[in-house]
Amino acid sequence: MKKIASFEIDHDLLTPGLYLSRTDRNTYTLDIRLTRPNTVPLKVGALHTIEHLAATYLRNSDIKDGVCYFGPMGCLTGCYLVLFDDISEERAAKAVKAAFEFIISFEGVVPGTSSSKECGNYLLHDLEGAKEIARSYVKELSDGFNVYP
Repeated sequence: MKKIASFEIDHDLLTPGLYLSRTDRNTYTLDIRLTRPNTVPLKVGALHTIEHLAATYLRNSDIKDGVCYFGPMGCLTGCYLVLFDDISEERAAKAVKAAFEFIISFEGVVPGTSSSKECGNYLLHDLEGAKEIARSYVKELSDGFNVYP
């Protein structure tokens, strides 16, 4: 079988940042790399909380109509955000930064965690861990996308 594009990236050179991962038809995928690959993976509860908060924020933001998907990477080093291509790269980068600033300042009950009816693992969350990751990530962000090594 042919190797998929994401396996062609040299993960030994990746650092935290925002990368344009791929473009497909009328969508593009952002690699929201929260930590360096092949080091200590993100804690599942914190990453799950980031998923809930960032997805909720983005789907209520000024780019909400352009959001196709937001979710964690299986390797536990970041998240993917899939957007329709009518959302400019500049707007996307600003929205990602705003989502992580939202996580840093979030107080209260994480959306989608009130009961087992809302989430398949509604008890597996770590708000303080999510905030710690978000604080570190925001410091790494520039005004746009990084280029894959």
